[in-house]
Amino acid sequence: MSHYFENDEELISRLREIKFELNGHQYSFISDNGVFSKNALDRGTEILLETLLPLNLGKKILDLGCGYGPIGLVLAYVKKSHVTMCDINNRALALAQENAKRMGIHEQVAILQSDVYQNIEGKFDSIVSNPPIRAGKKVLTNIYVGAKEHLIDGGSLFVVIRKAQGADSTLNFLQKHYSFVQVLRKKKGYVIIQATMIENDKKGAMHE
Repeated sequence: MSHYFENDEELISRLREIKFELNGHQYSFISDNGVFSKNALDRGTEILLETLLPLNLGKKILDLGCGYGPIGLVLAYVKKSHVTMCDINNRALALAQENAKRMGIHEQVAILQSDVYQNIEGKFDSIVSNPPIRAGKKVLTNIYVGAKEHLIDGGSLFVVIRKAQGADSTLNFLQKHYSFVQVLRKKKGYVIIQATMIENDKKGAMHE
């Protein structure tokens, strides 16, 4: 069975259009088999975007595990920021490229293949992710702890986790690795968590 956090070159393609509205604006994305939430905007992604759009995320944003692009492309479109978008799934990346062109913001985004932070360079004001829970604990740990190496001092990691899929344990884990961690929102079983990188966190001095 194929997973959206893997590459399956033999998976049959069936393109489809996903439409949704956020803050009064209508969006249209192309999706396909083999990508996360292929038939509709994921509820966690929707709640994450609703929470992030009013915030100051800075000018350099990383969308980690971007899928076909809803988080990174909406943020780039609304915030006028530069967004780096990455995923391990090549089909998802091709869709994200096409969706960026459809939105007219392809010059605002950099879309690249990366296994978590493997091909990510530089530091960001914000890292946002709807993390691939089914990819396993090792991948999730790499996302959460690795963010410290790719955030500016004072930059934040924002994640959405379902309460039923370990939001409380994720919160506890992040509190052991970051000085400042807060729950921004709880809605319909989803929890939005912000973890802010303070320079001492990088050295592990605060909690480890």
